[in-house]
Amino acid sequence: MKEKKKVVVIGSGFSGLSAACHLAAGGFDVVVLEKNSVPGGRARQFEAEGFVFDMGPSWYWMPDVFEKFFANFGKKVSDYYDLKRLDPSYQIFFGKDDVMTVPASMPALEALFEAEEPGSTPQLRYFLKEAAYKYTVGMGVYVHKPSKSILEFLDWPVLTSFFRLDMFKPLSKHVRSLFKSDKLRQLLEFPVLFLGATPQKTPAMYSLMNHADLTLGTWYPMGGMYKIVEGMTRLAKELGVHFELEQEVTHIEATGGLAKRVTTKQGRSFDADVVVASSDYHHTETKLLDSAHRNYSDAYWESRTMAPSSLLWYIGVNKQLTGLLHHNLFFDEDFGLHAQEIYENPQWPSKPLFYVSAPSVTDDSIAPEGCENLFILIPVAPGLEDSPAVRERYFNLVMDRLEALTGQQIRDAIVYNRSYAHADFVADYHAFKGNAYGLANTLLQTAFLKPALKNRHLKNLWYTGQLTVPGPGVPPALISGEVVAKEILKART
Repeated sequence: MKEKKKVVVIGSGFSGLSAACHLAAGGFDVVVLEKNSVPGGRARQFEAEGFVFDMGPSWYWMPDVFEKFFANFGKKVSDYYDLKRLDPSYQIFFGKDDVMTVPASMPALEALFEAEEPGSTPQLRYFLKEAAYKYTVGMGVYVHKPSKSILEFLDWPVLTSFFRLDMFKPLSKHVRSLFKSDKLRQLLEFPVLFLGATPQKTPAMYSLMNHADLTLGTWYPMGGMYKIVEGMTRLAKELGVHFELEQEVTHIEATGGLAKRVTTKQGRSFDADVVVASSDYHHTETKLLDSAHRNYSDAYWESRTMAPSSLLWYIGVNKQLTGLLHHNLFFDEDFGLHAQEIYENPQWPSKPLFYVSAPSVTDDSIAPEGCENLFILIPVAPGLEDSPAVRERYFNLVMDRLEALTGQQIRDAIVYNRSYAHADFVADYHAFKGNAYGLANTLLQTAFLKPALKNRHLKNLWYTGQLTVPGPGVPPALISGEVVAKEILKART
């Protein structure tokens, strides 16, 4: 029997797990090297004081992408975890006693829009019809292209769709042409907050996120988002993938135009016929490769527009709280000012918006009985100086507003509190500038203008994940792993 070619996948985030599954199914002998003690990358989970905390992603959107991933292997999502649709999907706090609850059903959503802006139902239907088209084309066609060249986009169906996708119109202009209510505008613009630019600089194509949000709905895997990682890891093992945990890669050895061996800080080495870097692209280039083998210069990386970082808290509360849903957005301060302080004039925000997830509202398995599990996030600019004093200042700021807006004492009931920010993203994931979400989805960093999937100097070294195509987010990461695996499988034939 012919010996299988060996693939080393660096990193076990969603893109690495996806690539590993597809390559193992394609006949490769796959080993995944993970720096941390558990798989999952940013989507790790930890337990403390009886509380179970998802460390990263908390929104489950685009359920069709997950279904398609598992279907590629003859499986279903339900084979690996139980999914529940949230209704209401989430709520937005605009001020004290000024809360917008976003329902799951379309009739209720139309009623919400009518109550806020009478006569807006036709505009909402038009907006969501266009968003559905953009989702179908964007998620069905564009994101599955390896984006090696502009030539991939020069066929007639793609060209004709390009203009309807509103690539050159800002999302803010698209939204403002249809709706007058500031609250509705913020509702429709918030999903792009994590894409890496203000709504004024984000292509209107990304209204596809509104289709994912308002039409496809917000879901939750019972037991936490880590259930997705557990499911994908189990599938990978079923396909023959081998995992090596607590193996931090320090060097990719190369000779003759090929990556030959991957070595780790723990003193182990792994021979490779193919290497897939699901690790941070910038870190891989600048720390794991000899300079002659890099795709990009330091100046290139410094010129990139990064998506935000995050200041996070994982909080356990010894009582049940009132007024919170599973997902809660606090937009009681100026949306535009906070966006400017992330993207245009990077600094610690003066009056930040923030997000609170209370998954224990949905799932009583992740907190002790009668207790609440909170995940609090402030999106912030990457590359900021992170210190304990800064974290303490913002914790108090957020808790003051959270208590005032929900009308209850919370601080005196906190029994567990852990913060997480730039320095942790760097330490745990080698994240460039401490980013949390990857490379911003601006027009000049879209498709073939993103960092390439393939190394230009080593023909068997490939990249996947949030700094390359198709971009940040869990569903795009799944697709990124699939796209790179298909390119590797094609190159083998």
